[in-house]
Amino acid sequence: MKFLSFAIFGSVASVPTFGFQPALRAVVPPRTQSPTQLFLADQIKDYKKGLSKINGLGNSEVPKTSCVFKFGGSSLANDERIDHVAHLIKDQIEEGFQPRAVVCSAMGKTTNNLLSAGEFALEGRVCVDAIRTLHSNTMDVFNFSKNTKDDVNSLLDECEQMLTGVKMIQELSPKSLDQLVSYGERCSVRIMAARLNQIGVPAQAFDAWDVGVLTDSQFGDAKLLPEHEGAVQKAFERIDKGVVAVVTGFIGHDPNGKITTLGRGGSDLTATALGASLGLDEIQVWKDVDGILSTDPRVVPHAVALDQVSFEEAAELAYFGAQVLHPIAMQPAMKYNVPVRVKNSYNPAAIGTFIKQEKSATDRLVTAITYKKGITVLDIHSTQMLGAYGFLARVFSEFEKHKLSVDVLASSEVSVSLTLDKKQNNNEIKNLIDDLTDCADITRKDNMSILTLIADVNRSSEVLATVFRVFATENIGVEMLSQGASKVNISFILKSDQLEGAILHLHSCFFENQCAVDMEPA
Repeated sequence: MKFLSFAIFGSVASVPTFGFQPALRAVVPPRTQSPTQLFLADQIKDYKKGLSKINGLGNSEVPKTSCVFKFGGSSLANDERIDHVAHLIKDQIEEGFQPRAVVCSAMGKTTNNLLSAGEFALEGRVCVDAIRTLHSNTMDVFNFSKNTKDDVNSLLDECEQMLTGVKMIQELSPKSLDQLVSYGERCSVRIMAARLNQIGVPAQAFDAWDVGVLTDSQFGDAKLLPEHEGAVQKAFERIDKGVVAVVTGFIGHDPNGKITTLGRGGSDLTATALGASLGLDEIQVWKDVDGILSTDPRVVPHAVALDQVSFEEAAELAYFGAQVLHPIAMQPAMKYNVPVRVKNSYNPAAIGTFIKQEKSATDRLVTAITYKKGITVLDIHSTQMLGAYGFLARVFSEFEKHKLSVDVLASSEVSVSLTLDKKQNNNEIKNLIDDLTDCADITRKDNMSILTLIADVNRSSEVLATVFRVFATENIGVEMLSQGASKVNISFILKSDQLEGAILHLHSCFFENQCAVDMEPA
């Protein structure tokens, strides 16, 4: 049995808990409850009211910003980072934020190491030494209690036993793989909660399914079930607002109680799902950059942080390669219009970037520049006298058949040009080309790149005028051009060896007031 302790004017009162605070609605008992049960329920209610007053929660003169914090693996890479993030959370609370939940990824590269351990187990070797060392050393540095160490070590023992089973049966199904990688997040939240408690922030670790994260059974890429919203709300009714719930990102439970994963970047979705379901004031996603940048700082070291972007702009940025948020993670926040703030855990003083329904009030032609490399371009020209609908219908039925997803498209009555990213199956691309040879001539170009401007397309003529002046001056050829249906992106297909030069020159024009060409209309 676990105990949750409350400081009351220097004395300590211990209340037995089982992971949750007693439900508020329990004070309206069913008819079958005894007078003693009724009395205890009222006592618990009065006790919690007293705690709220002691903790200042009843003071309406000090408004708090309710929020969810999310920290990725790089922010939690080792004991130093764990300690830094724990104190960051404490500082944010002192500044007026009230984190109802802190969503944590696995520490550092633990997820990748678990995947590697699974591969080794299939080859007959069971080894979790590196994973165990990272977590054990972290717990030793903080001198955690025996209970915390036993809890984490029990999970690591269970992980090792599972890998032994994989070695014996020589099978690692998607369902088993989801359980395997879950151990990283489950260990991480227990360590973070323990450190928060050590520095005076009441916290409790939760596996995501214990706070209502319910998914379908698509192991490896599960989707949240609609009923997760009610389940999250019901779970958090039983968690005192003065206690920080430290929740595993990335994982959930299907209707059969099996562990599922939300796919890469799924920790962002966990955070936005909790924030949206609870109707909080904002969701804070802490990364290792000062918010959303104008472009990739590896290409333009002096890229600037953006003050605000719309949900639509952020989704397009993510889709076209920017490391912002998981594209699907935007959906819960958009649905309930809960702002998302992207901040830097290495530089908490930076303001960060707000993602809201509205665009920034700043007058700018281009919001950001992003790109994708390793793109394949297919130019498909009809060889038959088909109408547009007949030709395109045939082309896209083949794409559906081969399960190939298109990024960018431009078409005419008898031709279509489109792009496929490097995640697509190369054999399926070859099979698609073979299947279309009876009705079309197809030209394939590999190692191309997409350069995308997230822009105000109501002023697309001004944007394009500047872009093509720059491209003409720098002798940069455009293989294909497409304006997205979202009305916030304009994409250019370029040769990969010209991509970085194009980004540098366009960034100078749109963000640095140092354009090599005249941006004013002639």
